[in-house]
Amino acid sequence: MSENSTAAIAKAKLRRPASREVITLDGTSSFRFYVHDEPHPFASWSYHPEYEVHLILRSSGRFVLGDAIGSYVPGQLMLIGPNLPHSWIADREPDEHLTDAHAVLHFTDGWIRACQAAMPELRVLESLLRRSGRGIEFHGAARTRATEALLAIRDGAEGAERVVRALDLLRILAEASLEDATPVVRAWVPQLDDGGPSEPMSRAIDYIFENLATGVRLHDAARIATMSDSAFSRYFKARSGQRFTDMVRQLRLTQACHLLKSTDKPITTIATTVGYSNLSNFNRQFLRTYGKTPRQQRAESQ
Repeated sequence: MSENSTAAIAKAKLRRPASREVITLDGTSSFRFYVHDEPHPFASWSYHPEYEVHLILRSSGRFVLGDAIGSYVPGQLMLIGPNLPHSWIADREPDEHLTDAHAVLHFTDGWIRACQAAMPELRVLESLLRRSGRGIEFHGAARTRATEALLAIRDGAEGAERVVRALDLLRILAEASLEDATPVVRAWVPQLDDGGPSEPMSRAIDYIFENLATGVRLHDAARIATMSDSAFSRYFKARSGQRFTDMVRQLRLTQACHLLKSTDKPITTIATTVGYSNLSNFNRQFLRTYGKTPRQQRAESQ
């Protein structure tokens, strides 16, 4: 997929503050499990009061979760707490369609609290539920076991069998070691869709994605948003949870990481593509962020 296509899709998904996604049940189940294709209308920048267990089956691309930006590939498994904004930006052509790309489980806080009230044994989930507010990505044996448990919900018979399998999934997630269950975002509460003005943020996000390779400047972004530099800095931090320069750098390095893994372009070309004119600076920033050099990242991906 071309960088221009990826940027166009990313811009479309990040044009506004997180909007509320309404999750409905079918009347026969106390939680929702489904597998959806890519693209999907609810893979956009949104939030909901339900907990979400999200497994990537086929898609790959970039995710934005709260104030965190990263890459995702098939096999990634996350638990996302209530009202934590998230978006999945797939690496695909605009007319490309992937079937059965994501598996998702949604359950409400009221549901799990009622289960705990009826079954005190489920209070062992308390730490997991609390930590989900920062998003949790699972790795290693915990991810393997949880993936099997999540797909077992899909394969289970309607009714009590699915309830048992859903609770078993939560048990597995709660038992994961801290090394296999890493938080994704910082302790930050994002601004949700409160009806306030969002156009300045939309224009700023557009500007970043359109100019990653050619140069992004806070002063220009502030001018596009019709704000002073200082006012724009405060506004951007409140809306995104991070400084403007930090988001630009992370977006550049995330795109570079993807290109190192998915293409055989020379490292110097990748550095230029994501907006670094100085190769030494690119290598230094990459090492500081990922703990390895671009060359080491490529070698590990082969």
